[in-house]
Amino acid sequence: MDTIKLKNENIYRVFVYTPEIKDDNGKVLFESKPTGEYLEFDLEDIELPFIYQDMIEKLKENHKKIKNKFLIIEKQQDHKGKKLMSSNEEAKVKALNEFYKEQTKIYNMFLGENGVQKLLNGRKMRWTTLNEIDEIIEKQIAPKIDITLDDITKKIKSKYSVKKEDNVLE
Repeated sequence: MDTIKLKNENIYRVFVYTPEIKDDNGKVLFESKPTGEYLEFDLEDIELPFIYQDMIEKLKENHKKIKNKFLIIEKQQDHKGKKLMSSNEEAKVKALNEFYKEQTKIYNMFLGENGVQKLLNGRKMRWTTLNEIDEIIEKQIAPKIDITLDDITKKIKSKYSVKKEDNVLE
C-alpha cells in the first residue's frame, strides 16, 4: 500500500521561555529556560492572514469598548463602597477583568488554543502582559506572516501570469 504525504515545510514555532530574573544590581538570579511549550503557525495556511487581520480588528474594538465603559463609569455618581473600593472603582476593576478575558480570547483565536496561557507559563495576567503579547506578535510572528504573504503572492503571480506566447487574443 502506498502512502501519500503532503509537504509541511513552513511551520514556524515560537518557543516559550521562563523570564530571566535579575536583582537590583543587574546580577542574574534565575536564567531564562525553555518551558517545553511553543506556539505553532503554519505560514502557508491560507486562512492565517485573515485570522491575523480579524484579531487586530477585534483587539481595536475591545479597546474602544473598555474606553466607553470607563467613560460611562466616570459619569456615574461615586459612592463609598462597603469594602476597600468605591462603587466606581469596583465597576472599573470588573470592567478591566472582562476586558482581559476578552483580550485573552481574541489572542487565543490567533495564537492557538491556550496560547496566552502558554506565554504566561503559570503566571497571572498583569497590567503589562498585553503589551508583552503585542510585542511578541509584532516582532516575532507578524514579520514571518508578511514575508510568507509576499512569497505566496509572487508564486501566484508567476504561476498564473499571462505570458506573451500564452496570449490568445493576439
